Amino acid sequence: MHTSKVEVTGMEIAFVTTSKGVVKLAFFAEDAPNTVATFVELATDGFYDGIKFHRVEPNFVVQGGDPLTKPLSEDEVAEIVRRQKASIHSPSDPALGTGGPGFSIAAEFNDRPHVEGTLAMARSQHVDSAGSQFYICLGPQPFLDGQYTVFGQVVEGMDVVRSIGAGDAIESVVIEQRQ
Repeated sequence: MHTSKVEVTGMEIAFVTTSKGVVKLAFFAEDAPNTVATFVELATDGFYDGIKFHRVEPNFVVQGGDPLTKPLSEDEVAEIVRRQKASIHSPSDPALGTGGPGFSIAAEFNDRPHVEGTLAMARSQHVDSAGSQFYICLGPQPFLDGQYTVFGQVVEGMDVVRSIGAGDAIESVVIEQRQ
């Protein structure tokens, strides 16, 4: 299990510049300190730059953070996602949604509810399998409460999040301290 060496203060914010606009995130470092620190670590290292959103479920979530999308164009990701949804698999298609940073982090479940704009870690069936993939809720998702690590909230740019489609890119993630 990865433990980030980044020390978070609880004052960090992220400016996620996407191909659709900028989303500002505030973090819940007191509820998920290692998750926040790991996200900050990856963002500071440029890990998220160029990654595309690979999962967009209307009225549910947008999901990104899979490095398998990085070498692909926005159109290629959108086409692979379209084929995956139609169960038309090409042997040459990467398994979008399965990539990560090469490590996993322990779950930090907390009492934060899944409301519109919630930022949480995606994972597989194993509770301690999150790494770099995250999702943002497009509306309340109470059935997810307590099962995924909620580590932040959109504070500006929810209109941008709602406009994101499969294949749209994360151009950069900049971490700053709140004043």
